[in-house]
Amino acid sequence: MTPAPPADFKRVLIANRGEIALRIVRACRDAGLTPIAVYADADADAPFARLADEAVPLNGTTPAATYLDIPKLLAAAEHTGATALHPGYGFLAENADFAQAVVDARLTWIGPPPRVIRALGDKLAARAIAARVGAPMVPGTPQPVTDPAQAVAFARQHGLPIAIKAAHGGGGRGLRIARDLAEVAGLFEAAVREAQAAFGRGECFVEAYVERGRHVEAQVLADSYGDVLVVGTRDCTLQRRYQKLVEEAPAPFLSATQQATLERSAAAICREAGYVSAGTVEFLLAPDGQLSFLEVNTRLQVEHCVTEETTDVDLVRAQLLIAAGRPLTEAAGLPPDPPLAEAGGRVPDPPRRHAIEFRINAEDPDQEFAPSTGTITRFRPPGGPGVRVDSGVEAGTVIGGQFDSLLAKVIVTGRDRPQALERARRALAEFDVAGVRTTLPFLRQVLTEPAFTAEGPAGFAVHTRWIEQDYLSAAAAGPAGPEEPDTDRVAVRVGRRWLSVDVPGLAQAREGPLVLAREQARDRLERAGQAAGNAIRAPMQGTVIRVEVTDGDEVAAGQLLAVVEAMKMENPLRAPHPGRVTGLHVAPGDTVAQGATLCQITPGQGG
Repeated sequence: MTPAPPADFKRVLIANRGEIALRIVRACRDAGLTPIAVYADADADAPFARLADEAVPLNGTTPAATYLDIPKLLAAAEHTGATALHPGYGFLAENADFAQAVVDARLTWIGPPPRVIRALGDKLAARAIAARVGAPMVPGTPQPVTDPAQAVAFARQHGLPIAIKAAHGGGGRGLRIARDLAEVAGLFEAAVREAQAAFGRGECFVEAYVERGRHVEAQVLADSYGDVLVVGTRDCTLQRRYQKLVEEAPAPFLSATQQATLERSAAAICREAGYVSAGTVEFLLAPDGQLSFLEVNTRLQVEHCVTEETTDVDLVRAQLLIAAGRPLTEAAGLPPDPPLAEAGGRVPDPPRRHAIEFRINAEDPDQEFAPSTGTITRFRPPGGPGVRVDSGVEAGTVIGGQFDSLLAKVIVTGRDRPQALERARRALAEFDVAGVRTTLPFLRQVLTEPAFTAEGPAGFAVHTRWIEQDYLSAAAAGPAGPEEPDTDRVAVRVGRRWLSVDVPGLAQAREGPLVLAREQARDRLERAGQAAGNAIRAPMQGTVIRVEVTDGDEVAAGQLLAVVEAMKMENPLRAPHPGRVTGLHVAPGDTVAQGATLCQITPGQGG
């Protein structure tokens, strides 16, 4: 029997955009509620705005003037008669002040209480909660570190590497990893600067860094009556710049002890914090098998879909029901008296399937995942058994630089992990997107990597820095060595991988005119590269948020010149070679077009 819709509210304002806004629209419809969208100018014809029962313009083009504008969002709720608000993820979803403003406006906040968001959003306070319930943790400072000397002292006591983290940060901002004692002080100061710029607060703490660790997490639901459900586990290890790209459920290759510790700790942390609604407790798993608490995300996660596909729990609908005061058993569709976990958290039946989610982002893997902007001219998502696609775009959608780069999520489900991988290869091969560069080529390649498929001698060998440290570094290195000139074999680059292939007659063709032609072509390319290398260009349309040099400065190769932000990602621009900065004409706050020249690095004395 389908539960009745919540009685406490009927009209829900969705304070978000894109695929998550559309996901909430559909959940509201399933629950018999009225979904109300808000939209920025660029989103006026987006699927989520069209498919909502009502849509209110926010009259702006930037995040600050639209989805981050609290008075506008509250005014939209009042104008439409909404009595509840769902924040989705990103934007204001983890902003305790926004949650409190929603409550003060006598609206139902579909999320955890503001005090819980505030406590768990402070990483040091969250660590203290985790410590009280005995969750596993690496050593860390209990308070913010006030000067570089304290960070150095911690490194001397606990060893290297160490992680310097923004206490109120996330998404990789305000995070620095120090592997040498001499760099600790400088990296601490850089983390403080970045945290201040990104979050308005520069407090940082220090903890031991888990090298080559996996990212595993527990999905939690909790109601207002103190009941906690650990819905399932996930692995989100495959990341770039500490941003997830591939997630799967349940977390594979965990021992029974590791899984029990993960679930028990997550339930205990949420109960201790007084958690309500959906949330995620994240951990790192070290190569030696030790788990350590990372943080709590006080919102719905992008990767919630894989848990839904493996447990048959509709997490968004559960959020709506919990916010309406329904008990957890009803919200999650559990029997009235399910068994209790050790720490008092309810546990559902074990997952009967395996699901993997792939994030299709407007990014160029060949340019270190730089955001890609433009108009989607073709959008043909895959289908077939075990394939779900959550997307907020379509053919004709314009992808600008002001919002995040997520276009779609492909969620592939199988009876087990091998079948999910088989279906994923088919689904990603079918997906056809044109008009912008996407992560599809990289994701297709990942599905052939033994480190990810666990088909190699090392088993499941990816870690949170695998893309940067192993995959891209191996690709950038090219072939292991030069081919012998008298063979018919040649190295061919496919994406960022090199293959050695036979070309009959190549050895003979190497002689004579072809050699001269090849040398002339190489000379032309080198000259063109040297000319282009002097110009520092914006890799995408975006906003200049930092300029670290002035006109006339002498710089060293690799020195940071400026940072351009696009699609919520910071893109550092560095000097390609030593030289003098000339023609610098941008300042923080300036908007730049893709390919625009910010300055020149004229070869000279720099370095």
